Amino acid sequence: MTNPETSPRPLSLTESRNPRTTWIDRQPTAEVVRLFLAEDRTVAGAVEAIADPLVRAVDLIVEARRAGGRLVYLGAGTSGRLGILDASELPPTFGVDPAEAVALIAGGAPAVTKAVEGAEDDEAAARRDLEGIRFAAPDLLLGISASGLTPYVRSGLTLARERGCRTLLLTCNPRGPFPPVDVLLNPIVGPEVITGSTRLKSGTACKMVLNLLSSAAMIRSGKVYQNLMVDVRATNAKLRDRAVRIVMEAGQVPRERAVDLLAQAGGETKVAIVLARRGGTPDEARAALAAAHGVLFRALGETEGVPPTSA
Repeated sequence: MTNPETSPRPLSLTESRNPRTTWIDRQPTAEVVRLFLAEDRTVAGAVEAIADPLVRAVDLIVEARRAGGRLVYLGAGTSGRLGILDASELPPTFGVDPAEAVALIAGGAPAVTKAVEGAEDDEAAARRDLEGIRFAAPDLLLGISASGLTPYVRSGLTLARERGCRTLLLTCNPRGPFPPVDVLLNPIVGPEVITGSTRLKSGTACKMVLNLLSSAAMIRSGKVYQNLMVDVRATNAKLRDRAVRIVMEAGQVPRERAVDLLAQAGGETKVAIVLARRGGTPDEARAALAAAHGVLFRALGETEGVPPTSA
């Protein structure tokens, strides 16, 4: 059996030292802040550099969802927590059934708020966790690992491939080897301000990528009309007010009318908008949306593409 103390794993870029911050421990506060900000400015460019893989990944997520598959996030530590954060936002923001976006973290629920010793190294746990949710095609697995070397994540991706599922790996390390995946998402942010602290630039890059992947996939799935979140679940006062304003804007009606239409629609924002624009009954509005596969602009009879005056 290999001893990890005497046979270290490959050094990832995320574990390398940053020459720009070597002496940060003896800098004044203003310089410490400046160094952090200077490093963080590089993150957006690193994400922009992987635009093509992002397009492919979004399309795969949309395809999996249309086939009835789930989007399953898999990670350890900060990466796992970022997956949980992204998955938890999809139901209230886009009206996604919570069962359709599942996040698994090495070590389970206790690992959400504290480190669980050895959890990220447990390859068997990844297989158990995926088997526990009956992971199978057409589900899609999104593995998140700043180094790309986390055994828990690599094991999960291997199982996903064995089961014929689509796979994505989000990592910030250009130095593989990585398990075979359908799309490798690899924003290269370089060494961290504090060596190995991947909750910093790597975490920021992963959060940006996850924001983009899930949001773009929801847009392509008809969960957004123009730039309005028309499948929002109005579960609190803020979201109820947002739903009213969305119906006012997209339905072109005053506030009182928007409130009344939402009541008729049982709180379904899309249905209320169709009622505002086309009239009829809530059931007729739902039928129009179903015929348009949930895409509101099609249910309203609007043209494909961007109107010339809006380009």
